[in-house]
Amino acid sequence: MPRALEGVRVLDLSRVLAGPWATQLLADLGADVIKIERPGEGDETRAWGPPYFEGEGAKEAAYYMAANRGKASVCIDIASPQGGKLVTALATKCDVVVENFKVGALKKYGLDYAGLSAANPALVYCSITGFGQDGPYAARPGYDFAIQAMGGLMSLTGEADGPPMKAGVAVTDLMTGLYAANAIQAALRHRDRTGQGQHIDMALLDVQVATLANQALSFFATGRNPTRYGNAHPTVVPYQSFTAADGDIAVAVGNDGQFIRLCVAMDLPHLASDPYFSTNSARIANRAALITQLQAGFAQQPVAYWLQRLTAAGVPAGPVNTVSQVFADPQVIHRGLRIDLPHAELGSVAGVACPIRLSKTPAGAQTAPPPLGYDTRRVLTEVLGLTDEAVTALQAAKVVESRSAPATSAPSPTATS
Repeated sequence: MPRALEGVRVLDLSRVLAGPWATQLLADLGADVIKIERPGEGDETRAWGPPYFEGEGAKEAAYYMAANRGKASVCIDIASPQGGKLVTALATKCDVVVENFKVGALKKYGLDYAGLSAANPALVYCSITGFGQDGPYAARPGYDFAIQAMGGLMSLTGEADGPPMKAGVAVTDLMTGLYAANAIQAALRHRDRTGQGQHIDMALLDVQVATLANQALSFFATGRNPTRYGNAHPTVVPYQSFTAADGDIAVAVGNDGQFIRLCVAMDLPHLASDPYFSTNSARIANRAALITQLQAGFAQQPVAYWLQRLTAAGVPAGPVNTVSQVFADPQVIHRGLRIDLPHAELGSVAGVACPIRLSKTPAGAQTAPPPLGYDTRRVLTEVLGLTDEAVTALQAAKVVESRSAPATSAPSPTATS
């Protein structure tokens, strides 16, 4: 079946998480993604282990494997003059470039937006940085943890009487990757209409501030800083986790009708008619008293008992699962969210499916993240038309690194060789 971004070629100069997350999504949607990596080392996250996926004589860090499926790995030393020319030549054959170098770092190689758009005016060029291309912090490096702190997320996360906490995954990086993939597709739509490429300036801090969402608007409405509520909700009650007899359960009561049904299911109908609790505003004002009574009730029975009662009553609830429990969940299994993809050196590698469901153009990668430099020879011969001999010479000069053997036949050399 056709794929939504079939025919779109992406040159991925990014590493770690935000950029690779964006390009992995584009690959899931059918784009041909060429990941440029440093010879010898590659993306830093290849070394971010343990844990590793391991096979006969090969291993890959789980972190790297989380963000690079469906791509081709090409090792080029962009700091060398020949390497810079190869990347420029590849950019003329691509629709999109994604990079997350420090502001201005690629200019000296001619690989910044000005340099590559001169070679390919239709190019969509996405830069991902911590703080953007301008402003007083533009030169600073940006890391998810620091941005969660600076962007307000940590002030909202954690127990009310505990310290600020980061999220359990690098959500600012991930959200920036998702915003970047959206921006790239919008820019491609504009390019298709006008023939013009453009520069996309994505900043982790911008994204984190934007995704404060209702908490930012609560501040604008009141002038007061929102505070931490642990697993509770600042403006909806009860909307939090409770400790049952054998574990924890999350209960999300979104309206007064659901609250009535919760009380009936818990054999506490008097709470629903109590004026201290009958409306959401009243429940917020009397939160502590209500939660104490509900917690006492939940503690009497195991999680499975409450899930059965609340589900039958139409009250949104779910178990607080570990990751192993997530992938054993019947709904997760039914939806096929664990996938096993072929890997050139490890055989088959487990991963997580793309969650996008398109009825006409299915999303999803066909291959696991590639070994370092596995596709160098193929891409340089197929995309740039170099001969095997030219690639071998570049490898001998340490301009490129290839993990694959020369082909038995090769295309004729071109001017880029």
